This record gives sequence, structure tokens and C-alpha cells, in this order.
Amino acid sequence: MKRVPLRPLARVLKARKDGEDPELIERENLARRHEEMRDRQRQRAESRLVVASIFFALAFSFVGVKMFQLASVEPAEPQIAATTARIVAQRANIVDRQGRILATNLSTRSLYAQPNMMTDPAASAQRLAEIFPELEAEKLLKQFRSGRTFLWIKRKISPEQMQEVHDIGDPGLLFGPREMRLYPNGRLAAHILGGASFGREGVRSAEVVGVAGVEKQFDNFLRDPANGGRPLELSIDLTVQDAAEAVLRGGMKLMNAKSAATVLMDVYTGEIVAMASLPDFDPNERPRPLTEGDAADSPLFNRAVQGLYELGSTFKIFTAAQALDLGLFNPASMINTRGPLVWGKFKINDFSKYGPVLSVTDVIVKSSNVGTARIAQEIGGERQKEFLGTLGLLKETPIELVEGSHIKPLWPDKWTELSTMTISYGHGISTSPLHLAAAYSSIVNGGTKVEPTLLKTDEVRPGPRVISAETSAAARSMLRQVVTRGTASFGEVEGYAVGGKTGTADKPDPKGGYYENKVISTFASVFPANDPRYVLIVTLDEPAETSGPEPRRTAGWTAVPVAAEMIRRIGPLLGIRPSLEPLDEIEVVDVRN
Repeated sequence: MKRVPLRPLARVLKARKDGEDPELIERENLARRHEEMRDRQRQRAESRLVVASIFFALAFSFVGVKMFQLASVEPAEPQIAATTARIVAQRANIVDRQGRILATNLSTRSLYAQPNMMTDPAASAQRLAEIFPELEAEKLLKQFRSGRTFLWIKRKISPEQMQEVHDIGDPGLLFGPREMRLYPNGRLAAHILGGASFGREGVRSAEVVGVAGVEKQFDNFLRDPANGGRPLELSIDLTVQDAAEAVLRGGMKLMNAKSAATVLMDVYTGEIVAMASLPDFDPNERPRPLTEGDAADSPLFNRAVQGLYELGSTFKIFTAAQALDLGLFNPASMINTRGPLVWGKFKINDFSKYGPVLSVTDVIVKSSNVGTARIAQEIGGERQKEFLGTLGLLKETPIELVEGSHIKPLWPDKWTELSTMTISYGHGISTSPLHLAAAYSSIVNGGTKVEPTLLKTDEVRPGPRVISAETSAAARSMLRQVVTRGTASFGEVEGYAVGGKTGTADKPDPKGGYYENKVISTFASVFPANDPRYVLIVTLDEPAETSGPEPRRTAGWTAVPVAAEMIRRIGPLLGIRPSLEPLDEIEVVDVRN
């Protein structure tokens, strides 16, 4: 920088020559120098202010953007493991065979709290406990004061509850949109549908995932956006299901039974048109599984699928059908029924004395254990086991329920001659009512294998043949006679030609042996017997018909009347028109004399 001297010699000499004061020159130059210094300092300060302004502007912009991001992010509970997967709340409907809704999604609200924003935690906790009786005010207040910044209160609330919480007026109580699973028919078909719950969830959305039944079995299908919301079509009929459950509930109460189950199956397609298990539950408020005791005591237990029971004399038709199909006997062949039938230290007896001999047909009609055991002896254990396996009675059913995927019938490790005899009349082997329905369908539909399904099907695909069409016709005739003149006389329903077989089995005691006064009573029926369309299984656990002087527990007195009433109610709903059976012989009477 060039500096100008305060007293330049040339100007000083000139000033003296002109008589001027040289000091004025010095003061003038000094003032000019100070002014230049001030200009430089001002420029430097202005530059610093510009830089500082830019810096503060950027800083405030950054803070503003960050605050906006924080404000727009959903508050959520801390997660154990972070995931970048998007929460998909979509879930398709489940409908019956007529397209009527069984399960759907409903828009609702969730309730959560941000305790650091609450103005009066104590009052809010007290009011919340009044609105939601299942909550405890003291526990809520403790959570509010725990230092947490986020707290779920209710995953789903009703509009009325939302308004009551809104009236509290606490800014720390907030609502989030939520899709919940709704079962508009309540308990109806509860064990089939199973239920759903929330998976991964945030404030503004949550996964709805299946936890049981078809909801869990078809979870991927129901949640897949690629399906475009296409509903899951089940084989059940809502009106038939409702009627079946109503009759079963009434029958269970009337017969003083501990529990009950029923299965209604199309004998050609294997479609399950109705299936119920009692006691049941409401999938909208699914109860928690039992943590101790017998799982079968839980209302969640599906007795139609998971229940393994000795189904007694309902198995006798399998023995007769196999013997006929093997050519060992015909329906009129006479069987030795003298009892007891002794094998080692074991004795096989009949419920009543039926005489020394019975035809194969009457062995089934009168339900003779001795006669059935003798038929089984002729068949032999190896062939018997193979035949029951062909009917699907020795393996899991392919039913589309997670509960049924691991339910395998119980049968002896060593299939001895004694096992062959007792299994022939349904003792020593435990299967589910669903197993029984599928096996009966295969016997009466003309002799082709049937696999049970809960999915609606549009075509009949006959399975492999298990017995001949002639044997199937003979078996249907025997089952019809069980109702017209045998142990299931209370099963007759006018116009529907019901056939079937009763089964009363002593209930096993967990401590060993069997209970004296506890039985499993079952009626396996087919209607119409002359042109089979459906198989209906009704099973009652520990029934007792008490209208007489002594309790009556046999299936003929308990399960059969329930099944008959069910057929009477559901027959018209299934579109089956009542008809009169043709007479075998027409007698012409001359009335002129």
C-alpha cells in the first residue's frame, strides 16, 4: 500500500512562500488517511456480515429441514431389528361359495400416547381406565411417567371410544389410521376362519396377518397385491353353516354333552359345505391359547379336525364293504355271532343278544361287534390295514387348515389279530370326524377316493377307485337299513332317505383303561341314501339323554336325533327336494268284494 507523507516538503515550502500555515497540510492529510482506514474497515466488516449471514441462513435452513423431517416421521415403538420393508396393510376378503363375506377389512383408529406432550397424565390415565375397563389407571400412570416418548394404548378402538378419548383433551393422546380384520358373522365358522392379528405396525399402518385357520393357511395369498384384491372363495355355505351350528349348539345342550363337532361334505367333490366345533369363539376377540391343562379344553381346539376319537361302530361299514369287495361274502352271507368271542384273555361281546347267526347286512343293521370281528378275521390284518390306508384313515388329511396338517390318526404299532378284530368295529384306532367324513364319502359315492377341501371347486374330479360301484351300492343299502330298521331309527327324515351308522365308544381314561359312564357318540349319515349327495358326521363328547329314568348315552339316543334335525333344517337350504321312496313291490288289492 502506498503511504502519502503527512508533511510533503514541496507543499510545505509552497505554503510558507505563500504565507499559509503548514500545519493545515498535515491535518488535512491525516484526516484523509483516517477516512481511508475507516473505509477499509467498513468493507471488511460488511464482508464478514455477508459471510455470517450466509452461514446463519444455511444453518437455519438445515435446522428447518430437519425439524420438518422429524415432524413428518411416524412415531413408533423401538424395534429390535430395523427393516426397510414397507408395511402392506392390504388383505383380501374371504367369501363363502355364494360370494357372501366371511372376513373383510375395516378402517378404524389406533390410540397411542406421547407422554412428553401430555398436560395431565394422572387425569388422563383415570379417564382412559374408565373408557377401557381392561386398562388399569395406576399402571397407565406409571407408564406415562417412565420417561418413554411413545406408548401404545389400544391397537384398535371404535368411533365412540375415539370420541370419548378426544373429549379428554390431552394433546399427548393421539390417533392413527388403522385397518383391522372384521368377521361380520361373529362366531359363525370361527374354527374355519381362525383369526388374524397385527404383525409389523406403525402409527399410520399395520400388517394384518393370519394366526389360525384359513387366515393363516392362505396368508400369502390374502396379502399379495398381485392378486388385485381377489377374494378367497371357500366351499362352505353361510346359511347352511348357520343352521348346522344352531342345531349342534341346541343338541349339545339338550344331550348334556361336554363338546360337539359336525362335518357336512359333498360326497363327489370333497367340498366341506359346513363344519363346526363347540365350544367355539368369536374371531373378532380371539382368546389366548391355554398355557396349561388339556389343549382340548380350549374353545380354540377344532374338534372336527384336531380331535382324535375312537369312533366306534361307524367303522363297521368299512369292514363289510371290504369283505364284499374281496368276494369273501355277499350281503346275505350268514355270520356266526355267538358270543363272547374270546381271544386270549380278551372277550368281545355285543350290546345285546342277537342270536347265533346274522347276515352280513344284519351285522351292520344290528351293529354286532362279534359278527364284525369274525368278518375281519377273514379279511386279515394286512389287507385291513391297507384298505383303511386307502381310505385315508391312517394319515393326515390334506385339508387347508394349519391345525390339520399334523393331525395323524392313532393306531397300534403292532397290528395284531386282536387289533384287526377291535379296529373292525372302531376300537383301538382314533381318527377325527373329518377323516370319517372323507372315508364315508369314498364308500357311498360309487367307490372313488375323496379328499376333503375347504376351497370352492367347479368340477368333479373322481379319485382312484377304492371299491367297486356294486359294493358301494350294497353299502348304501346297508346304511339305509340301519335307519329304517336298525340302531338309528331316530335318524329318519321324511323325504330325505337318510342312511347311516351309529357309533358309541367308551372314552379313554388318561390314567389308563376306559371310563365307565363316559362315551363318544357318533352318527355318520348319508342323504339321500338312494342317490347320495352329502355325508354328515355328528359327534358328541360325553352325552347323556336324561328324559328317561336312567341316562342314555348311546349314539342312537344322542347323536342320531341331532343329525336328523340338522338334515331336516339344511336339506331345503341345499336345494334337495324331499321325495317319496319308490316301493319295492306294489300290491294290487281287489276292492270289489
